[in-house]
Amino acid sequence: MKNASEGLDKLYLDGHFLEPSAGMEAVINPADEKIIGQAPVASLEDLRIAIGAARHAFDEGPWPRLSAAKRAEIMTRFYRSLIARRDRFGSLIMQEGGAVSTDALSRQFDIPLKHLLHTIGLGLNNFIRPLSPVVTDLGVMKGIGMGVVERVPVGVVAAISPFNYPTYLNLAKIGPALMAGNTLVLKPSPLTPFQALLLGEAARDAEIPPGVLNIITGGVEVGKALTAAPEVDLLTFTGSDSVGSKIASQCAPTLKRVLLELGGKSPLIVRADADLDMAAKIALRGFTAHAGQGCAMFTRAIVDNEVRHLFVKKVLTQSKLIKVGSPSDPSTTMGPLISSSQRDFVERSVQAALESGSNLVMGGGRPVHLNKGFYFEPTLFDNVDNRSALAQDEIFGPVGCIIGFDTDEEAIRLSNDSKYGLRAGVMSSNVGHAFEMAQQLRAGQVLINGGALTALSDAPFGGFKRSGYGRENGEEGFLSYTEARVIECHAG
Repeated sequence: MKNASEGLDKLYLDGHFLEPSAGMEAVINPADEKIIGQAPVASLEDLRIAIGAARHAFDEGPWPRLSAAKRAEIMTRFYRSLIARRDRFGSLIMQEGGAVSTDALSRQFDIPLKHLLHTIGLGLNNFIRPLSPVVTDLGVMKGIGMGVVERVPVGVVAAISPFNYPTYLNLAKIGPALMAGNTLVLKPSPLTPFQALLLGEAARDAEIPPGVLNIITGGVEVGKALTAAPEVDLLTFTGSDSVGSKIASQCAPTLKRVLLELGGKSPLIVRADADLDMAAKIALRGFTAHAGQGCAMFTRAIVDNEVRHLFVKKVLTQSKLIKVGSPSDPSTTMGPLISSSQRDFVERSVQAALESGSNLVMGGGRPVHLNKGFYFEPTLFDNVDNRSALAQDEIFGPVGCIIGFDTDEEAIRLSNDSKYGLRAGVMSSNVGHAFEMAQQLRAGQVLINGGALTALSDAPFGGFKRSGYGRENGEEGFLSYTEARVIECHAG
């Protein structure tokens, strides 16, 4: 496979690619443990330049003062510039993140580009709402008081994105932030920096004005400085709930707005009247897609005890179709975990589940035929206690569990008995009843019989409880990057 990281060795600051102050760091391909390339590592001085450029571009530059139509014209150029790099993005998504070829472009590039195009169109709305006129009396004569509510950009946005769906999540932040008139500093995960830097190349070619989009790399020190910076007006973060809570506390002293899209332990309720073949397929993909590295994946299957044993057999049968291996092999359906440390964490979680007495029915270790790469077998436990760590804690690996229930009320209670509330699902041939159950689930998104997954560009995405707050995508996601301003006048 061609090295798609070639030339992505500089930071993108103030419209230019600049040498990093802190040097370079190797990025590892999780599939074969080989070095993909050397990525730039930013210093705190580099971060200062990035934040200063974004601040100046918002306060003094043309971007927030352009018409929505003009911003849409430039962002459409950006969209086309990204499309022209589609194959290169696909290579990086496989090389950096270990995504299999069948998902790298379809799920991690094509869908976010579809969302970006929708966001550009959404930004053409003026979002101005007239207020109801009232009769006013200033003591001399009566007049009319009237006004409008308009949505205006927040200011400088800082975006911190994770390793699992980098291009998807980077664009989910860049699209609405920029289209609303904000400027942005993006800090990607150190594990997947090249996809973000390629966005800078596309932005340069699209002639997005200097300082509007800045891409900085670095580790925890840079991240802390970015969250604490008083020049930043809004911070958006996608990642674990533990890191999200730390980021919220770091943002508190400057009172900046915070958008958090965090973890999940999503339940899939399977009623006895469900299409069990479809349910088994969705449940299996729910913990094996992208090696289980997704916050909204169905890692808890809550199955009617009447059909639970049959359901387990169907999942085991379908699991034989999963091929674990190199993402570059078109026949591979599940690739590696992102790093050796993540695989170690998955192994410890599985071992703890075994020691607690959980019933392992599939997998549980490293594939014996792969001696390189950070691979782990699809792993499934049955008859799991919903109070256990296995059922409650996010593992972020290809590990699923099956929990039995006897009544719909119990299924709803088990589903909601979680510190998370990102996604949930109901499988049933009685769609009306499934809808009534969905309305009782504490989750930001509920899929009935598989739903439309991520294909709906106007669907807001986010969660309840420790799954975070704020929304991405759709009108709700767009408005998250704006403030409401009221302008009133008196006509005598």
